[in-house]
This record gives sequence, structure tokens and C-alpha cells, in this order.
Amino acid sequence: MHSTGQNKGGGAVCLVSGGLDSCVTAAVAHSLSLPLAFLHVGYGQLAARREEEAFNRIAEHYQASQRLVSNINHLSEIGGSALTDSSLEVPEGELDREGIPVSYVPFRNANMLSIATSWAEVLGFHSIYIGAVQEDSSGYPDCRESFFKAFASVIEEGTKPDTSIQIMTPLIHLRKKEIVEQGAKLGAPFHLTWSCYQDQEISCGRCDSCLLRLRGFQEAGMPDPIPYRKIPASFEP
Repeated sequence: MHSTGQNKGGGAVCLVSGGLDSCVTAAVAHSLSLPLAFLHVGYGQLAARREEEAFNRIAEHYQASQRLVSNINHLSEIGGSALTDSSLEVPEGELDREGIPVSYVPFRNANMLSIATSWAEVLGFHSIYIGAVQEDSSGYPDCRESFFKAFASVIEEGTKPDTSIQIMTPLIHLRKKEIVEQGAKLGAPFHLTWSCYQDQEISCGRCDSCLLRLRGFQEAGMPDPIPYRKIPASFEP
């Protein structure tokens, strides 16, 4: 069963990349007073070390009862994405770009959800929270609501008869501005997050992820608490 609403029982496996969206999603799950298991999945991405560091800080902030760091580094061996393939360059951010950008990691979310499903079934948890965003993202096909509905059917078919696991996507139809606003209301630790695709010390301020984040904070009328190497003039306060 797929749902974008509130889970009504059991614990939750929270997929936490360390980024803004996953942090706010974790804040949503935490607000429901659910037992939480935080899952981080590396995939050979450029910012892997920094994202894992952000994950651990967020997990500590929310005092997650359990945490697991896993990896699907075969995605970097497969390549095909600027985030995992050294032969491809991370492009300059372009908020009005049409089509699927080269930063798309082929079928990444299916790989991650498979791990989350295995862990949730073993833990006896009833939900998986993932910070996917369809409305204000880079256009990745595995961030669409229809994808999560399809994967929910896979979970139902591929788990034990007495297993019941929902995929929870509370941010799926929000714009980045609304995500920032919701996170602020829930006290999400924005300062602990990391969104940049390529740098690991100071955010570049140039990639799609940085630009989407900067625009979200600007439209929400809030300062972004993390440092940037360079902020485009259009986003300067």
C-alpha cells in the first residue's frame, strides 16, 4: 500500500541521505512519535563521505533507536550518472532545464527501497519514509508518485503474507519553499544537512541541488545556514 499521509502503527525505516528533503522527512516521522530506524545508502557518489557525515549528525539529533549505513557501490561501477561516473562532469545548475539531467542515477531509488524493505520486514516495521519530491526536483523518473505506487505493489508481492509495509512520501507534491517552511515548523536541523552534488567541504552553489535549495530558502524568506563557495547574485540576500 502506498501512502503520502500519516502512518498509523509500528515503527518506520527512514531513508536519510543527509540532504534537506530527507532531513525534513525524518522530522515528519519523528513528529509522529514512531520508533525510528535510520538508513543511509551510499552509491559511490561524489559527496559520499560528506553525506554520510550529515546522516550521522541527523541520526544523533533525532536519537534514532537504530541506524544502518549500507552501500550499493555497484551503481558507480555501472556509471551513467555525473554523480558516480568520473568520465561525466556535473553540469552547471539550470532550474528551468527540461528532460532528465545527467545527474540522474539510473534506478537508484529502487535499489534503496529494496534495502529499506528488507530491513523493515525484519524489524517488523510498517512503513518506509523517503524524502522524494516530484514537484520541485530535477525531473528524476524514480521520484514520481507513480513510481512509488508501483514499488508498493512489488513490496506486497515480494514479502511474507503477514508483512505490511507502506511507502510514505510526505513531501512528494511540495515545492522546495514549502519543504523549508515545513522543516522550520518541525524544528528540522537544517544546519546539519548537506545537499551539494560535488563538493565535500563547502557547497559549490552551482549544481542543480544547491540552486534548488538556495531558491527554496529564498522563497521561504529564510537564510540557508550552511556555507557556499559562491552564491549566484540572484540568491544573495
